[in-house]
Amino acid sequence: MAPLRFGTLGCAEFARRRMLPAMAAGPDTEVAAVASRDAAKAAETAARFGGTAVHGYAELLERDDVDAVYVPLPPALHAEWTEKALLAGKHVLAEKPLTTDAARTGELFDLARDRGLVLMENVMFVHHSQHTVVARLVRDGAIGELRALHATFTVPRLPEDDIRYRRDLGGGALWDIGIYPVRAALHLLGDRLELIGAQLTTGAGREVDTAGTALLVTPEGVAAQLTFGMDHSYRNTYELAGSEGRIIVDRAFTPPADHSPLLRIERAAGAEERRLAADDQVAGTLAAFVAAVRTGNLGPDRACRAQAALLDAIRASAVVAG
Repeated sequence: MAPLRFGTLGCAEFARRRMLPAMAAGPDTEVAAVASRDAAKAAETAARFGGTAVHGYAELLERDDVDAVYVPLPPALHAEWTEKALLAGKHVLAEKPLTTDAARTGELFDLARDRGLVLMENVMFVHHSQHTVVARLVRDGAIGELRALHATFTVPRLPEDDIRYRRDLGGGALWDIGIYPVRAALHLLGDRLELIGAQLTTGAGREVDTAGTALLVTPEGVAAQLTFGMDHSYRNTYELAGSEGRIIVDRAFTPPADHSPLLRIERAAGAEERRLAADDQVAGTLAAFVAAVRTGNLGPDRACRAQAALLDAIRASAVVAG
C-alpha cells in the first residue's frame, strides 16, 4: 500500500526535531512537501527530509501529491490553517492545542466529519504503551479502589524570545504545558471530569500565564490535582493513588523513543518496580493517524472536545496571581 503523503505547513523546531524525521523514516508515511514563508528555510528542510519545497502555505494546500497536512504553526494560527486544509480536502494532524477556543475546536471536528476527513490533535503521549499498562494495573486492582490522580508537567524558564511568551500567538503555560496533565486526567479518569477550581500565575513582566494549578473531580469523587508551568525545575510525572497503594510514572508525557519506562508500584507490603519496553510515541501517533485514514474510521473526538472544554473552563474561572 502506498505511503500517506504529508505536506507540512511551517518548519518549526519541533517539526524538524521529532515529526519530520519520523514521517521520513516510517514505512507508511512520506514527506511530500514542506511549506514555509521563508523559501530558503523550506528548501533546507525539504533537502533534509524529502519532498518539494513550497513557498507559502496556500500553495501547498493546492498540491495533488499531498494527502494529509501537518500543522506545527503557533497555536493562534492552528484554527485558520486547519480549516483551510480541511476545505482543500486534506486530512489534518495539528499540533496541540488544536485551537484556543472550545467552540472553534468543535466546529473543526464537525467540518472534518462532514467531509469524511481525519482530524487529529497531536497529543502523542496517549499513544505510548506505558499508559495502557497503568490502566490495566488500576483495572486489575493493583492499588485497590482509585482515589486520586496527581499530574505535574513543569519546565525551566524559556528563552526570552520564545513564542510561548506571546499572547498574540496563543502562548502561555496552560495551552502549551497544562494541556498534558489535563489530557492525562481525561485519559486515565474518563471524560466526565468537573472543574472545582484553578489558579493561573503570570510571571513578572509577562503577558501570558507562566504557571497554573487545577482541581478536577469525577462523578464518583476521584480527584485530579494538576500542576503545570514554564519557570520551574523539570518535572514530567503522574501518580495514581488508591485505597491500597499508588502507581508512579516518571517521564510520563515526553519520553524519548529509546526510553524504557519504569513504573513504581507502592503498597503496604513494599514497593515494586517494573521496567517496560521502550516505545516510540511519535511513531505510534503517526501509525494511528495512518490507520484512521486508511480505514475511514475518523475516530472518537470526544476526548479532544472534553479537553478543549476543560482548558476553556480553567482559563475562564481561574484566579489570576502574579
